[in-house]
Amino acid sequence: MKYRNIIKISLLFFGIISWNACDNDIDFELNENSLRFSKDTVYLDTVFTNIGSSTYNLKVYNNSSENVLIPEIKLSNGDSSFYRLNVDGIYDQDDNQGKRFENIELLANDSLYIFIETTIDINDINTQENSFLYEDKIEFMSTNNTQEVNLISLVKDAVFIYPNRYEQNQQFVYETLSIDFNGDGINEETNIRGRYLNDDELNFTNEKPYVIYGYAAVGTGKELLIDKGSRIHFHDNSGLIITNGGSIKANGEFSQNQNILENEIIFEGDRLEPYFENIPGQWGTIWLLDGSINNQFNFCTIKNSSVGIYTNGGDNYDDYKLNLNGVQIYNSSNFGILAISSSIYAENLIINKSGQSSFAGTYGGKYQLNHCTISNFWNLGIRQYPSTLFNNFYIDSNENEFINEVFEVNINNSVIDGNQNIEFLIDQLGDSELNYLLSNTMIKFNDINNYFSNDPRYNFSNNMHYENLYENLNSSFIDPFLNDLRINQHSELIGLGDLEFTINSPLDILNNNRTNVADLGAYQHVIIED
Repeated sequence: MKYRNIIKISLLFFGIISWNACDNDIDFELNENSLRFSKDTVYLDTVFTNIGSSTYNLKVYNNSSENVLIPEIKLSNGDSSFYRLNVDGIYDQDDNQGKRFENIELLANDSLYIFIETTIDINDINTQENSFLYEDKIEFMSTNNTQEVNLISLVKDAVFIYPNRYEQNQQFVYETLSIDFNGDGINEETNIRGRYLNDDELNFTNEKPYVIYGYAAVGTGKELLIDKGSRIHFHDNSGLIITNGGSIKANGEFSQNQNILENEIIFEGDRLEPYFENIPGQWGTIWLLDGSINNQFNFCTIKNSSVGIYTNGGDNYDDYKLNLNGVQIYNSSNFGILAISSSIYAENLIINKSGQSSFAGTYGGKYQLNHCTISNFWNLGIRQYPSTLFNNFYIDSNENEFINEVFEVNINNSVIDGNQNIEFLIDQLGDSELNYLLSNTMIKFNDINNYFSNDPRYNFSNNMHYENLYENLNSSFIDPFLNDLRINQHSELIGLGDLEFTINSPLDILNNNRTNVADLGAYQHVIIED
């Protein structure tokens, strides 16, 4: 055994000596040949002023048969550059903060990565009005010439809204919100980071985008007005809160310019890179607290949130607490709309791709949906709930059951679809009467196991609750997984709408007239060439 160990130790020692010998044999000559690059220009996608970008990469190739030494890699703007480099894992060489690197070795027929980031203050680059491009170059020195790769970023100025920060016990503490949850005039301390909007902040315009950190709250008796064409961006765990007695009116408009909704209002995250364009759960929610009133959204898109709109209370209002017209809600990691004993009137509403339900009206409430497309083609995991869900109860953490006697649901000329067999459910506790009626509406309800066959809530021949109901038709959406819920000429929804319900909704979401022939859902069909 001891001889075997001696042999192992000898071999290990010999290997170490050989490795060092090989290492000493590697020679690097000053680079005289041209390097090759994966890109001649690196475009760093749009960033907001003073917000860091994603990391981008550039690959550098040595296609020669010689090991080369690159004398210097640097940014043209030197130490004043807003870019930062990481060269093959090296970031801070000689305290230069990612601006300049010397004597970089690159083996024959090998390559290395350069990683690039930026944080830019628009006030330092805006030398000309409306000129927000920032440019620099990476220079690669050799004995014969200098090669360059261009760097370009588009920088957006913005209005930033964020909670105050102060120092306490040698740590920074952020301002949190006190909220009247119960509508009794008593504010409760919360750990929700944010602040109330000042009076001069209660009108969001389209002059600059808005970037919100934490929750921006609208106080009692205040109204937040959002102008057409506005862009509202939220950081992680951020959103809007409309408190008791407050309201929000987001007044987007339809544009006649080639059916492009350029005057719509967009609520989304603050990451502008293409990778984040359709990533769910990047921010929190628009939260309409119990007691908020006269909330209205016209021609708005709400995307990539945790919950698009969360509204509770308002089932006892004479008018609806929330009015929606031409609203699109996409890529919600939980719910598109989550309503708790609330009241909603919606026309031309489109919801798609939600981690749970696209529309959930829970613990009762009043809901009227006309010409809406409520679908759920979630493809990022398994979801528990159907596209559209209603119930009349609430169960608290102690298993106590609460039933709401107010339950009114009217759905007309609409579509309820998705990629599960059952996309429509009405759940009930107790024996109180549920007042619901679906008229001229298509639902995805493929009860392959006959689980609901004896449940009277799904007796689709009962005219008290269902009139001209259509089951499992082919909606023929153009691309539901990319949130294109337009229907083409092959759709089985064409012409099935009742013209009675077009009186209040004469135009579809793209301003197409539906008063002569009405298709189901928010869109009139379009002709798509095969």
